[in-house]
Amino acid sequence: MKVTEQNFEEIIASGKPVMVDFGATWCGPCKALAPRVEEIEKEYEGRAVIGTADVDECSDLAARFRIRNVPTVIFFKGGEAVDKCVGLVAKETLAEKLNALL
Repeated sequence: MKVTEQNFEEIIASGKPVMVDFGATWCGPCKALAPRVEEIEKEYEGRAVIGTADVDECSDLAARFRIRNVPTVIFFKGGEAVDKCVGLVAKETLAEKLNALL
């Protein structure tokens, strides 16, 4: 799911755990992480909300969450940021952090 500054609040208020991948189209590690995020999105369908946000399009969100390096994946529960990963991480790491929120 594409995360924008317009739909962000609605997404994190969904009542489900949320994982947002903050990246950029020009970022090599972001491109490498994208297939892992897509797999997680399919595996957790109905149990969690998985989204991606382009930091160039969502500069206010990037500033709000102090995104200084991409990719950065932030995990939300109850509308609050509760965990994050910075850099290219294994799919298993993302799954572990998401499972902790289910």
